[in-house]
Amino acid sequence: MLTLESFEQAAEIVKQVTQETKLIKSSYFSDLTGNKVYLKPENMQRTGAYKVRGAYYKISTLTEEERAKGLIAASAGNHAQGVAYAAHKFGAKAVIVMPTTTPLIKVERTKSYGADVILKGDVYDEACAYALELAEKEGYTFIHPFDDPAVATGQGTIAMEIVQELPLVDYILVPIGGGGLASGIGSFYKQMSPKTKIIGVEPAGAAGMKKSFECGEVTELNEVDKFVDGAAVQRVGELTYAICKKVLDDIVVVPEGKICTTILDLYNFDAIVVEPAGALSMSALDFYKNEIKGKNVVCVVSGSNNDITRMEDIKERSLLYEGLKHYFVVRFPQRAGALQSFVSNVLGPHDDITYFEYKKKTNREKGPALIGIEIQHPEDFQGLLDRMKSEGILYEYLNDNPNLFEFLIG
Repeated sequence: MLTLESFEQAAEIVKQVTQETKLIKSSYFSDLTGNKVYLKPENMQRTGAYKVRGAYYKISTLTEEERAKGLIAASAGNHAQGVAYAAHKFGAKAVIVMPTTTPLIKVERTKSYGADVILKGDVYDEACAYALELAEKEGYTFIHPFDDPAVATGQGTIAMEIVQELPLVDYILVPIGGGGLASGIGSFYKQMSPKTKIIGVEPAGAAGMKKSFECGEVTELNEVDKFVDGAAVQRVGELTYAICKKVLDDIVVVPEGKICTTILDLYNFDAIVVEPAGALSMSALDFYKNEIKGKNVVCVVSGSNNDITRMEDIKERSLLYEGLKHYFVVRFPQRAGALQSFVSNVLGPHDDITYFEYKKKTNREKGPALIGIEIQHPEDFQGLLDRMKSEGILYEYLNDNPNLFEFLIG
């Protein structure tokens, strides 16, 4: 376990590059859950995420010779920016390998700190493998994003700030990608306030720590959903796994659609902009709403580096998760006015067609059509199905298709 002394040392060092992120009490999430919910807004941190803490502290522990060789890191974005920014502060060269799926905003911001960026692989793990190859070939010093005690200690300085501002915390919800943040915060709290429950939160499409816990050893996922790019890790760290086994009281796995709803809620009710990984901890609150009442709960908001072009996708995923948008392939009866009849007799008074495309361009009016229908309340869905049946509409329901997004694009 990381020591209190190491956290104290790291806290003094990271102060040189971090800004104070005071806790924010969220009225929305407090009322929603019956607790006092505080947000630790690391989305307001320099570089837009907490990662600068671990990167800067790690680089501070290197020798002048190690820094002079040049630094290299692999990251889906936030660690990349942290290393680039910290390297700039130390006057060291930085090379960052990022997955090709990394949002453009993260690539551009990493470059803005003076780093050389290489795009390689579809996920973090592939980018990391290439970065390690380059480190061996070119002699660079590798800065791991999570599986390093100094990096985890730097991330854990968040916990020191929380306890200074709010001494009594019952629950802390922490996002997990590779496990560095959870290791750092958990290690500090289990020594300083062992009664505080530490809850790790992972996206359903990249629940590597949960899987490893279930298997009793670090277990690589066969594939990951890259949507929550800041937590899309196929294999968590050996060190972070060992620490998390000791310090985490639970791990919650949250569907990507729920994360999208939380992103929108944070924006609409708390005026906070986050990336998908930044919404993980708040997304888990619903899973405890019947168990935790009247407690002090802190959610770590890990990052804000979200590309604005992703917002339509985020809204779409949220609507699907909440049961407010439904897709069908509809085969209209082959008679004149079938489409008009569908609009008049099938749609409810508050239903709206938000997507319409004939699947056979050469057979309009008679060919099957892909239709997206948005409803106001989940309970309106059954009425929609009943009216299609009564009108003799033949349809295929698509929401249950795991490849829905690929189907829509195709």
